[in-house]
Amino acid sequence: MLPIDAAAHSSRWRRRHPVDKAVLGLGLTVLAISLPPWPGAALVLVTAVSLLLGPAGVPGRRLWRAYRVPLGFCVTGALTLLVQVGGPGGFVSFADDGPLRAGELLLRTSAASLGVLLFAFTTPMSDLLPRLVRAGVPAPVVDVALVTYRMSFLLLDSVRRIRDAQAARLGHTTRAAAWRSLGGLGATAFVRAFDRAARLQAGLAGRGYDGTLRVLVPEARVSVRFTAASCALLAALAVLTFVLERPPA
Repeated sequence: MLPIDAAAHSSRWRRRHPVDKAVLGLGLTVLAISLPPWPGAALVLVTAVSLLLGPAGVPGRRLWRAYRVPLGFCVTGALTLLVQVGGPGGFVSFADDGPLRAGELLLRTSAASLGVLLFAFTTPMSDLLPRLVRAGVPAPVVDVALVTYRMSFLLLDSVRRIRDAQAARLGHTTRAAAWRSLGGLGATAFVRAFDRAARLQAGLAGRGYDGTLRVLVPEARVSVRFTAASCALLAALAVLTFVLERPPA
């Protein structure tokens, strides 16, 4: 199981309906994109971190391990705004307003990523995907997503076991041995993936699979109080942004 999925299963908001958490998490993402970067995105970033570490109960180390990957993409995208191609400064030169635009983009994207992580850290995919059928998503699409989601864990587990076996046999001691181990890892994982897929298909056929995977979904109701509090928080962030942005009279 991936760390973020394990955190979602142990979250304090695990039993809440996905709609409750979607209103809050995705609402923060929309605010981060639509509000001015300063102070709007900065307020969204602080709010999302506070909710994740506070009410949601996400450990700080686990949050950082998941957040550093999208943050790396955010930083990489922002760095490109520091330079410009062509112009009087030469073929490549520093942009005049590059630092400002890069900072604004970094604030927007990092805050928006935290909004998505708030939803991901509190909502297991096993709770979300089956409910998509009720929302109008075709059942075959949801079934493919469920099987792919399950197979991804099996494939990652196989890769981990193969790497451990290679390391125990000194398969990573030299660069040449590491490359040989990497090639063997790819070939073995490819074969095992097809083998597991064939066994899964045979198992489903033996159980009378008719095109729909039926799974048990934990009972949960949309909390009017939680949703109203989330909307109030989002509205307060928007109002506070415009109040702080407005220049003094």
